[in-house]
Amino acid sequence: MDQKDTEMNEKGVSSSTSGVVVQVREKKGALRAAIPYMPFPVAVICLFLNTFVPGLGTFVSAFTVLCGARTDLPDRHMCCVFWLNIAAAFIQIITAIVMVGWIMSIFWGMDMVILAISEGYREQATPQQL
Repeated sequence: MDQKDTEMNEKGVSSSTSGVVVQVREKKGALRAAIPYMPFPVAVICLFLNTFVPGLGTFVSAFTVLCGARTDLPDRHMCCVFWLNIAAAFIQIITAIVMVGWIMSIFWGMDMVILAISEGYREQATPQQL
């Protein structure tokens, strides 16, 4: 191999300097895309609520949509996204009996916190940093 076309990175994996940049985007379902981008403290409260009362944090997060929280469903009306979150909370409450809803509820709360962190990063970052 020609050394000027290939260089080694820190992990020892070779990469081409004239290579192609590949971007991977996660495809989200309607319920997952309806999770609102909330302020970090609100997301942590929702995670706490979802941990101890399955579906309660998701139910609370539905009302942040009515207060103007952004979601990954920009083409849907605010009321539709609100009802999607209410449906997710209802699913979590109903399936909590067999532990599936409780686990789903905790993961849902973790997603809320992750989205809050990523949104906070976007607000603080300049266009050159993104």
